[in-house]
Amino acid sequence: MDPAAAVTPESFDLLSIFVRADWVVKLVMIGLALASLWSWTIILEKLFRFSRLNREADSFEDQVASGRSLEDVAADAGERPTHALPRMLQGALKEWREARVKGQATEGQVAFLIQRIDRTMDSIIARESARVETGLGALAIVATASPFVGLFGTVWGIMRSFQAIAIQKNTSLAIVAPSIAEALFATAIGLVAAIPAYIFYNAFSTAAGKYAGRLEGFADDLSTAIQRRLAGS
Repeated sequence: MDPAAAVTPESFDLLSIFVRADWVVKLVMIGLALASLWSWTIILEKLFRFSRLNREADSFEDQVASGRSLEDVAADAGERPTHALPRMLQGALKEWREARVKGQATEGQVAFLIQRIDRTMDSIIARESARVETGLGALAIVATASPFVGLFGTVWGIMRSFQAIAIQKNTSLAIVAPSIAEALFATAIGLVAAIPAYIFYNAFSTAAGKYAGRLEGFADDLSTAIQRRLAGS
């Protein structure tokens, strides 16, 4: 039987390549497909999260800049706000109110109060930064590991093509084409998983850095506002 007779254009559609693939190459393909699905789940979640966080931050900063008292803005945010900015404002005002009740008015006491407020806001910033960076490590793993996993599938597929040549004692392209197609398909899946993960990892790392900078800027402005209140009290 002519080996080329069994090879048709339909033999090289994606489903046929997967079904015909060696079990090792199949595991590589399935693993890479799952990694791609995992990374896209993280990507979509991050897209929605950063959009929501920045939208809420814009709204809250507008309220602070509207001329209303900080107490009113903090009260409107509710008792347990989910966003970091109102939590920072409420934490700073709480420290300030406690200092007024205790009558802290000396220069040393004022400096200690500012340090407490700064520590409170730094703690919130650190927790929020860690939360928005959750999942970026997974994207980094998919971006760096997927090409190598795909390369393993490629090497395995090429080894199979050489085995087919040895068994058939025939160097016809029809003999090696199926195994080479499997190998290249594994490489393609690896790149499909790695490229979006790499792109969005860098994009989200930049977005997380900008968001952390935004929180730090708000913390500096809030600390300055509290110091002005203390100076005027």
